[in-house]
Amino acid sequence: MARKCSITGKKPLAGNRVSHANNKSRMVQKPNLQTKRIYVPEEDRWVRVRLSNRALRTVTKKGLLSYLKSEGLSLKDVTA
Repeated sequence: MARKCSITGKKPLAGNRVSHANNKSRMVQKPNLQTKRIYVPEEDRWVRVRLSNRALRTVTKKGLLSYLKSEGLSLKDVTA
């Protein structure tokens, strides 16, 4: 399974870690992914989704289906 948020599309970023002496070494920043079961009251069922922590906060605030609609996605696109 790819390290990618199913809603926002966040994925790992690569770059250099630079020391005070300007030595460079490669590093990877990974997104904070969580696998969650979210209840969808409109469909009266639980859905398992792998999403970033930022997307989880937004889903908690707006609701899953309204957030997916604003992102142009459907429930079938994001279920794990």
